[in-house]
Amino acid sequence: MSEINRRRLLGAAGLGLAALPLSAAAARAAGDTHGDPRSDERGDHGRTGLGPGTVTTGAERQARDGWSELRGQRVGIITNPTGILRDRRSIVDEMVGSGAVNVVAVFGPEHGFRGTAQAGSSEGTSTDPRTGVTVYDAYGASAEKLAGMFRTARVETVVFDIQDVGARFYTYIWTMYTAMRAAVATGARFVVLDRPNPVGGTARGPMMTKPWESGVGLKEIVQAHGMTVGELARFFGGEFLEADAGGRLAELTVVAVRGWRRDVPYAGTGLPWVMPSPNMPTPDTALVYPGMGMFEGTLLSEGRGTTRPFELIGAPWVDYRWAERLSAMDLPGTAFREAYFTPTFNKFVNTVCGGVQVEVTDPRRFDPLRVGVEMLVAARALYPQFGWRYDSYDPARPYWIDKVTGSTRLRDMVSAGATADDVTGAWAQELSAFERARRPYLLYPGA
Repeated sequence: MSEINRRRLLGAAGLGLAALPLSAAAARAAGDTHGDPRSDERGDHGRTGLGPGTVTTGAERQARDGWSELRGQRVGIITNPTGILRDRRSIVDEMVGSGAVNVVAVFGPEHGFRGTAQAGSSEGTSTDPRTGVTVYDAYGASAEKLAGMFRTARVETVVFDIQDVGARFYTYIWTMYTAMRAAVATGARFVVLDRPNPVGGTARGPMMTKPWESGVGLKEIVQAHGMTVGELARFFGGEFLEADAGGRLAELTVVAVRGWRRDVPYAGTGLPWVMPSPNMPTPDTALVYPGMGMFEGTLLSEGRGTTRPFELIGAPWVDYRWAERLSAMDLPGTAFREAYFTPTFNKFVNTVCGGVQVEVTDPRRFDPLRVGVEMLVAARALYPQFGWRYDSYDPARPYWIDKVTGSTRLRDMVSAGATADDVTGAWAQELSAFERARRPYLLYPGA
């Protein structure tokens, strides 16, 4: 019996897996953790918030320790503008400037290492003018192509340091997984410098299914996974990597965040926010994104090309009725404002759209998946023009919403007039199974 099936069987029997130690095999797959983040649960910040400077990222911890995990190695770094220290300095600039780390390559994900590219684009391969290090374009690269880059640069240790936003369809976690597969092929160590999940630690939403896997969802995790990239690396290593890569990593090390709880919003961490991508300007954007990102798969604008992407949703044919209906639902932690906006990018460029602005009034009670589904159901009921984005380049799987949500189920149910209760209830069982499967890999206390 596989390790994941064994855990699911135990979970179904009602055993408290969160309190159980990893088996020896699972522990090896999950990798080492540099420091014990659970020790910070007893700090003086309590459960309701954190004081300024209390949270320390994995990168900051390593910098203070003289980059001890990376000394004496040829290091390749997967990062972007979010890979910073508390003084806002890039980890690559700091490592190279310190002379303590032999940085032989940087690998840029979607939007690029310095963050100059828009959605679906990257910066290309070049030499970084500040450091002189070769920057490889890793966006969309297969494991085989990445392994070739690792070999060309003779990388011995791969470092991943990017601020994720907690949604399955945000591509950075899949760049990480592909790089893990490439590291297996080349025998490289893999080190994750961990950062908080800005939407917290609660898992929500439907599971990805194999027919719909793509660059916005390569493996079977739920839509809002509720894990940090370090926890995901441990999960990927324990659940998927051996089957996909034909082996395990030579070494996986997660340098954990110190002082963070899973139930603390990003605003409570005291950490600076750097846009992970051009349309993720604030932590508020990240809070709504796991739900509002579904509107990328509809004919409505998701607010790209405005100053409030994913908080402003609408179309030229939407009127005041949508905001009225949504406001009357009194959804927890949520407020809706009737809004009008003119996108300068993506859908409906230079066209006035009516719609709503989604406001998070209480991050601890806000459920982006439930809110997103309620919005979809209401829009479909109110407006005959409502429809799903159709991508002719993929005739076998033409609906983007299916790739975003992991199957045809949400689209089929909303199109058939199902209620939000019906839609969210349909994924309850698979969500529970995922919550059980991920428990041995979690690193941080809190909900």
